[in-house]
Amino acid sequence: MNQTPPRYFPTQYWHALDDGRVCCDVCPRKCTLREGKRGACFVRMHHQGEIVLTSYGRSSGFCIDPIEKKPLNHFYPGSSVLSFGTAGCNLSCLFCQNWDMSKSRQMDTLCDSAMPDELAATARRHGCKSLAFTYNDPVVFMEYAIDAAQAAHELGLKSVAVSAGYICEAPRAEFYQYMDAANIDLKAFSESFYHKICHGQLQPVLETLLYLKYETQVWFEITTLLIPGENDSDQELNAMCQWLVENLGPDVPLHFSAFHPDFKLLDKPVTPLSTLQRARRIALNHGLHYVYCGNVHDPDSDATYCASCHKRLIERDWYQLGQYALDEKGACRYCGVPLPGRFAKGREDFGSRRIAVRIHRDEA
Repeated sequence: MNQTPPRYFPTQYWHALDDGRVCCDVCPRKCTLREGKRGACFVRMHHQGEIVLTSYGRSSGFCIDPIEKKPLNHFYPGSSVLSFGTAGCNLSCLFCQNWDMSKSRQMDTLCDSAMPDELAATARRHGCKSLAFTYNDPVVFMEYAIDAAQAAHELGLKSVAVSAGYICEAPRAEFYQYMDAANIDLKAFSESFYHKICHGQLQPVLETLLYLKYETQVWFEITTLLIPGENDSDQELNAMCQWLVENLGPDVPLHFSAFHPDFKLLDKPVTPLSTLQRARRIALNHGLHYVYCGNVHDPDSDATYCASCHKRLIERDWYQLGQYALDEKGACRYCGVPLPGRFAKGREDFGSRRIAVRIHRDEA
C-alpha cells in the first residue's frame, strides 16, 4: 500500500526573529521568511511560526546507475545505486545540469510519492548496493534524506550524498553522520565565481571538505566542472590543487568534468578534452594521486592507478569496468599497497546501464 507523504514536515534548524519572521539555519543563505514564504531553495517554508519541509516523500528521477556515475570511483567500484532527487536547490548555478528538477516550482506535478522505507525497499529489490541523494542538493531536503539513509542502513544498504557542500555547521554534523559516501561539487576556487555564477560563497564548501576529512568516516570524492574562461585558468587550478593536497592530503580522488552549455549559461563552448587533461596534469604535479576526467571518453584518465607501483588497478570504459587488479582487501595485486576507498571482497560489475524504475510495485 502506497504511503501518503506529509504536506508539511517539521524541521529543527531555524530560529524565530522578533519581527515575526523565522530564519532558516540550514545553509549560509540564512533566508528570513514571513508566514507562507519559501526560502531560496523553494522547499523550506515558513508555516505557522516554524520552518517546514514541503518535499518530504516527494521525489523523482528514480534510476539505477553505476556508482561511477555519481561520480565515485573508489566506493564499491562496479556496484549499482538507486538515485533520486526532489525539487529545489540552495544555490542558483547558471550552468545547472539538472535545472528541470532543481529549479522546478511544480512540485506536485513533477514528483511522485516515495517514502523512505519504499526507497530502501526498491533499492534492495533491484540489487543495489547504495541509495543516492542526487540531481538536486540533498541538504535542502536533509530530513527526508536522513530518514531514507536510516531505512537503507536497516536493509544493509549504503547511503550516498551528491552535494555542493553548502551547509551550516550544526546541520552538517547531523546530515553526514548518516552518510557513507559523498561527492562534493567544488565548483571553482574563487569567491568571485561562487558569487557571480552560483550566487553563493566558496568558504562554507571548504569548511565542509575539512569537516568530512577530519571529523567523519565518510568516504568522499570531489568534482569540479571546468567551464572555459571561468574557472579553468592555470592560476586557479594550481591554487585549488595546492589547497587540496595541503588540507585534505594526496589520496582524495578529484574528478575534472567537462561542461556542456545548459540552463542560463549557453554562451560558453563545451570543455575540450585538452583542458581536462591539462587540469589533470596540474593536479598530479601537485601530488594528488587519483585524478580523473569526466563527461568525456578518455579511458587513460578514467582508470585508477596504484600510487605506489603505478600499475593500472581499475580499467574503465565510460562506466564499464575492465581490468580489475585489487585483492579482496582492496589492495594492489602487484605491490600490496591498499587503495584508499571502500571495496567489496569480490568484484562487482553492474556495467554502464541506466535503468529507470518505479517505486511502487503496482505501477506500470
